[in-house]
Amino acid sequence: MGFLISGTAIAQTSPIEPVSPVSSVAEAAPGDYVGQAIQAELAPLSSAFPPLLTSPRHQRVDVNRVVLDFYSHRGYRAAWTDDDDVAQLLKSLGDTQADGLNPADFRIAELAEAHTLMQTTSPTPGQRAAFDISATRTFITALLQLRRGKVDPSRLDIHWNFDPAGVDPREDVNKFFAALDSHDIARAFALAPPQEAVYGTLRHGLAQLRKVRDRGGWPKIPEGQTLRPGMDDASVALLRTRLAAGGYLAAQGTARTDYDDAVTAAVKKFQTEQYLGADGVAGPATLTELNVPVEARIDQVRVNMERARWLLYKLQGTFVVVDIAGYKVAFYRDGKPVWRSRVQVGKPFRSTPIFQSAITYVTFNPTWTVPPTILLKDMLPKIRDNPGYLEASRIRVIDRDGNVLDPSTVDWDNPRGLTLRQDAGSDNSLGQVVIRFPNEYSIYLHDTPHRDLFAKSNRATSSGCIRVENPLQLVELLFNDPVHWNSEGIQKQLANGKTENIRLPVKVPVLLAYWTVDLSLDGRVTFKPDVYGYDSPVLRALNQPSERPALDGRRAAPPSVAAEQSKL
Repeated sequence: MGFLISGTAIAQTSPIEPVSPVSSVAEAAPGDYVGQAIQAELAPLSSAFPPLLTSPRHQRVDVNRVVLDFYSHRGYRAAWTDDDDVAQLLKSLGDTQADGLNPADFRIAELAEAHTLMQTTSPTPGQRAAFDISATRTFITALLQLRRGKVDPSRLDIHWNFDPAGVDPREDVNKFFAALDSHDIARAFALAPPQEAVYGTLRHGLAQLRKVRDRGGWPKIPEGQTLRPGMDDASVALLRTRLAAGGYLAAQGTARTDYDDAVTAAVKKFQTEQYLGADGVAGPATLTELNVPVEARIDQVRVNMERARWLLYKLQGTFVVVDIAGYKVAFYRDGKPVWRSRVQVGKPFRSTPIFQSAITYVTFNPTWTVPPTILLKDMLPKIRDNPGYLEASRIRVIDRDGNVLDPSTVDWDNPRGLTLRQDAGSDNSLGQVVIRFPNEYSIYLHDTPHRDLFAKSNRATSSGCIRVENPLQLVELLFNDPVHWNSEGIQKQLANGKTENIRLPVKVPVLLAYWTVDLSLDGRVTFKPDVYGYDSPVLRALNQPSERPALDGRRAAPPSVAAEQSKL
């Protein structure tokens, strides 16, 4: 079972829409000295933000704005006067480690020390005001990180375009403050993270891995010797222990040194889940993956929980999700998967981009116009080596005026102004159908004659587009018309041999997402290769201390996070 998720993040360092416009007439009540001190402390923010929002989509604010709105609309009255509320807050902040966040980000010790000061001394109104504002800012920051993620994905990928339309952050903020008003802080923290079952499985998997870590981790199996079925060796006992720690083998008998059928089956299961050839032999590649430290797997789960917080809310209604790192695609109806297929995605040096769009039409019997990069890097060497290559591949050479040229008349050492186009047919590089959606990358889903590559475990084999193993099944689901566009109708359309674009009656959202974990049928978290190396930038940003916004409303990106923009 694949883990298909996909959205956006709102955190302390990323902007959110305000609860409501700041009132220019809000004042602390006479005699409320703490409220007056809160108002004075927040005064710099009043000039940092405009009083009205003319364009909410573009005029966005950060946590400071939420804090200002909150106090302005309550007449600057203190919010954290109940000791039980503060106790719930401190405990809930500590519990964020279960979601892969770092409780130290929220400066719990400082907050607890300040609260003790409130209880054991006679604090000044200014001290009470500072504590109250700090607790409010920490409260909202932690909840937003749980709700939408700590890391702003647009800082890691300048092309990030997952639109949060339909998910109003103001609703989240208002729910958080309603929980504060009802003194139910713990419930606010319980409901903030994604409530989908897959997120709960990730949280459970993270807890289990931490238990393995706390028991000393799993053993390292000596590399250099291939372990095979039928052998008896001391390293097999280490292999048994490692497989048991990962949930692939029963814990009993881990001291045994024989490589029996149970070990063989466990190794095959591990290899399948790791996208390795499942031969039951613990060779170099298998041992390398088995020896990945448990700490690294913990971080891998944390990274994917962060992605889940960015993206899970997008899974609603009817849509298509491409799991790039998992080499698969799924069609969802009413939010539930009804179809899956294997895919081939871009090679690491021609990676398939991460973005969302909407499928609008299908091209039947497509021609293929050779992209400039493929022409330059892949095709020209073949043409120069084999003068008959273009004719054998049914590729025509077209000049700027649309004239078809004789390939033998072209200077292939210096070709200029030429377009190479492959005619439709069974050997066309796009196969029988192309599923198209607007994007700036010229990326689409399509059929392919290279069907043998679907049997490979690592299917990062294309030049960027997504090759689908069973594209006609997906086409039938997209049209959702059992009368005209059933299997028979699609075959009839293909049989006429004409290149035709047929629009879908309803656009279908498509999400190209990337994550490096799967969920097994028995509910375990399993791991897959980080084929594009995208986990490291997310982990570095996730591990950075949260930024504490200044009261003048300025918000600076941590340098090392900003530096990651070009990494993806």
